[in-house]
Amino acid sequence: MNDKKADDSATDPLPTLDEVLTTVNASLYPKGHLDILSREEVARLRDASAGGMHGLLRNCALAVLTSGAHSDDPNAAANAYPDFDIQVHQQDRGIRIDLVNAPGMAFVDGRIIRGIADLLFAVVRDLVYTAIEMGPEYAQELETSAGITDNVFRLLRNARVLKPGDPNLVVCWGGHSIGREEYEYTKQVGYELGLRALDICTGCGPGAMKGPMKGATIAHAKQRRSNSRYIGLTEPGIIAAESPNPIVNNLVIMPDIEKRLEGFVRMSHGIIVFPGGVGTAEEILYLLGVLLREENRKLPMPLILAGPKSAAAYFEQIDRFIRLTLGDDAASRYEIIVGQPELVARTMVKGIRAVREYRIANRDSFFFNWAMEIPFEFQVPFDPTHEEMAGLQLHKGRAPQDLAADLRRAFSGIVAGNVKEQGVRRIKERGPFEIHGDPEIMEAMDHLLRAFVDQRRMKISGEYQPCYRVVR
Repeated sequence: MNDKKADDSATDPLPTLDEVLTTVNASLYPKGHLDILSREEVARLRDASAGGMHGLLRNCALAVLTSGAHSDDPNAAANAYPDFDIQVHQQDRGIRIDLVNAPGMAFVDGRIIRGIADLLFAVVRDLVYTAIEMGPEYAQELETSAGITDNVFRLLRNARVLKPGDPNLVVCWGGHSIGREEYEYTKQVGYELGLRALDICTGCGPGAMKGPMKGATIAHAKQRRSNSRYIGLTEPGIIAAESPNPIVNNLVIMPDIEKRLEGFVRMSHGIIVFPGGVGTAEEILYLLGVLLREENRKLPMPLILAGPKSAAAYFEQIDRFIRLTLGDDAASRYEIIVGQPELVARTMVKGIRAVREYRIANRDSFFFNWAMEIPFEFQVPFDPTHEEMAGLQLHKGRAPQDLAADLRRAFSGIVAGNVKEQGVRRIKERGPFEIHGDPEIMEAMDHLLRAFVDQRRMKISGEYQPCYRVVR
């Protein structure tokens, strides 16, 4: 299915990290959210960037500056540009960002590409905001579900991605490592969504995260629609492996995967899931676990699993796994559509219309879904150590939403072992994670994961070495 990867090489020739190693030194003066700051704010920003978060800022900035390069190795950019550095300096008129030995692929005739500059400013904005406004003094706030939700709201508001107006934001989930046919399908669906004035939010990377945005840009141009939103939500642990695609015009870096997932479901008015791997399975399980709670049963949230006809078997396997683990009630929360991109868009428009009516009736905002109840266990950051992965309770007899929470953690740990720097390091040091549980669940999980590997949904290039072992 995935012999030919969706790298856009036929239409959008993009460099690989080992092809373009020229470097540039540059000074940038941020515009927009960072150009009107007090002296105290600039000083705090500079101190935060020079302190313990400097390494994180450097890694995220490098990921943005290599946007479009084809690699899902979290260390590829750092190895290609070992002498790169970023410094934030205080000036009376604001701040100056100095780039030293920055990737030349981010520049044209010595000037940084405008879109990449905007993404770079977003990196500084979000990481510094998190360090300054949500530091240790906010630890008590993060001990409650309501506090975490407020934290997510403030992050999104600071990034200026919460917009009043009629509901029109569709979140698209799917794999970064997909085949050409599946990639073309995501573009077709994005095109149909764009013709209907819908904006797109994805995980910001390549593959199924880029395709819907690319299709929507053409449709928005045809409809002469300005101020279109192509929002990318990511987090520090994954941005190096899934650098923002060039179409993203609103980048937000959330502190961790749990706040990233909450951001998706709080902002979205509907969700489309394209074929993907473990990260996509994690997203599906997160959303279903939330929707299965009694408080959310009447909450409209259009959820469509969509792909080309060749993906029919893929969705059948996903559907079987969900019915086995979470039950038929969970399966009733989504609709599977194979082929028919126009039908996917029309179905989504109908679902969003129901969302609008519900929120008007219940006086909930259009730009942030306050009414959705997200339990604390879905919000607490999960650190996938070998001990934590082995201790997950993957057994039948548990409430579906509770089982969904631990299944989500299992897939999240595999994502970490695949592409996150700390997870990759743990696997190198101690070997694969071991996942234990009910024999029937373990057999189904093993079959699902083996299918992801066989279909090359785990990795863009090279041979995939499993970071997990399912123990039956």
